[in-house]
Amino acid sequence: MISGIVKNGRATVNIIFRLTNKPDFTIEFVIDTGFTEFLSLPPAAVTLLGFPFVYEMYANLADNSNVILPVHQGNIIWNGEEREVNVLATGKRPLLGTALLDGYELVIQFIEGGLVTIDELYRNPV
Repeated sequence: MISGIVKNGRATVNIIFRLTNKPDFTIEFVIDTGFTEFLSLPPAAVTLLGFPFVYEMYANLADNSNVILPVHQGNIIWNGEEREVNVLATGKRPLLGTALLDGYELVIQFIEGGLVTIDELYRNPV
């Protein structure tokens, strides 16, 4: 189970990142159910972390504008396992999207300091 809290009216969780030959570190993300990708970080953060560039993608934003966004790859610890995920270099706030929630149940107690839980719904047989 992954857990977080509601801060300033936003559901947040901490994500652990893993870089080669460096200690793991944590970044707080806001859960955005309108964001269908994995994660986004501000471009300066992606540059600082040195995530490798993968490709560019077209995106339609909430104001109906279309933009091209750089997609990078990062390694995170998700539900106790290391995963390689796409990280969009965009915006001002770290966002966690629904692609990372696929196969999970999200429960949010929408009060300040309320509990946010993300539980796996199923596990694929190996």
